[in-house]
Amino acid sequence: MTVGEALRLAERQLAEAGVDTPRVDAELLLAHMLGVSRTGVHTRGDEPVPDAFQVLLGRRCAREPLAYVLGEWGFRRLVLKTDARALVPRPETEILVERCLELLHAEPAPRVLDLGTGTGAIALAIADEHPGARVTAIDASAGAVSLAKENAQRLHLERRVEIAQGDIAVAADGWDLVVSNPPYVAPQEWDRLQPEIREWEPREALVGLGFHERIARVANTHWLVLETGDCQAEDVAATLESVGYADVRVTPDLAGKPRVVEGRQPT
Repeated sequence: MTVGEALRLAERQLAEAGVDTPRVDAELLLAHMLGVSRTGVHTRGDEPVPDAFQVLLGRRCAREPLAYVLGEWGFRRLVLKTDARALVPRPETEILVERCLELLHAEPAPRVLDLGTGTGAIALAIADEHPGARVTAIDASAGAVSLAKENAQRLHLERRVEIAQGDIAVAADGWDLVVSNPPYVAPQEWDRLQPEIREWEPREALVGLGFHERIARVANTHWLVLETGDCQAEDVAATLESVGYADVRVTPDLAGKPRVVEGRQPT
């Protein structure tokens, strides 16, 4: 089978499987297999495709997340290892990191805590883009901790980011900034989520309510920055104000949805 034939076959099968972006996914799968860019796929149309491509295509047709099939995913300036031990890093979380960096830009050596680090995306991106930051990344999942450590090593950031298993209590230790993308999906919403999420990503990292308030009450920090679910940002902002945070601000994601809530603890 040639690249051109594989592209047409993959697009058709992915569409039949219900994948939202069959053409893009087909191109990315082939690009990964061939070691080229997406646009480079179209210059290799007559070349043969390795048999292993059918394995990758079958996994994506089973609605396994593309990031898990590829085994890696881009996040800001980083390429992270991705698998079912942690959530796939999402574009809206890049806005979370952007707000953290803006709040920390005048601090030469801020102490930063990332609660629920998953792949390590937030912690590693902050360390990568703020060379003076002293970052700690915590997750309750041993699997996520191991994945985050693997990402720190492959990005040569293992000396800049301390990664450990732990919970919200660590936020009380005293920080310049605490950041978190906590679980915020209501249990009754689970069955309505896409198969990529419902059947593959770790439920414990997604489902749960009340985490934003718990973090806000426990955290001993100058700044708190939180990612929220759809239609939750205003409520979270009100919660931060109710427990004493000042300068509370809501920032939209790339789609214009209110997504990131930040606040400052008065000194």
